[in-house]
Amino acid sequence: MRYCLEGRIGPAALRAWGGKIKRPMLPVAWVQIGKAYVSFHLMSLFGNPALRDGMSKKLSARMQGKTCFNFTRNDEALFEELEHLTAAGLAAFKKAGYVTE
Repeated sequence: MRYCLEGRIGPAALRAWGGKIKRPMLPVAWVQIGKAYVSFHLMSLFGNPALRDGMSKKLSARMQGKTCFNFTRNDEALFEELEHLTAAGLAAFKKAGYVTE
């Protein structure tokens, strides 16, 4: 099961795609429920060291790859931090022009 947050493509995404629209919406973040854990993917972390540098060590320890966090149980403090990181990431995506909404 997967729940996805998408935004309308912006001018930076269009430039990255060589001026051709590949799809009208760009995935920004999503939650995917697996057998052993729940994954949260935040695409704005890719290539954005400023966002990654602001994360706590505890949240960084949950990272798998460049944009994914895995959780096996609830951790309200980490979820709150992830909420703020998601808001900052969405704002960064908008400011960079990858999404418009």
